[in-house]
Amino acid sequence: MSARTPEDRHEADARGREGEAEAAMFLAQAGWRIVAERVKTKAGEIDLIAKKTGLVAFVEVKWRARAADLGDAIDERRLARVAAAVEVVWQEYASEGEDIRIDVILLSPGRRPVHIENAWLPFG
Repeated sequence: MSARTPEDRHEADARGREGEAEAAMFLAQAGWRIVAERVKTKAGEIDLIAKKTGLVAFVEVKWRARAADLGDAIDERRLARVAAAVEVVWQEYASEGEDIRIDVILLSPGRRPVHIENAWLPFG
């Protein structure tokens, strides 16, 4: 596999931002309130942070050009990195009594988003 060019990285970043915007709209339509996007920590990045009554979801968004590639879009290593980032900031977003969880939203063209709830339990 050849090294990615700056143009490749720019295109991937733009697609990622579009995917995150699509995921945010999907969550909002399902009754979630988006409270933060692209939260960066020393441990990693959290794509979206969304709230519903009594619940805060830290959401990893994955977009693939082909739906067939979504099965490989998320793995334990990627989720562990998200979990490490959540460990750093969760207290800034969750108040006492609110549950927290890590969700994943998988996106591909022409397909309804797939929302995987509780994809990782970082404090278990």
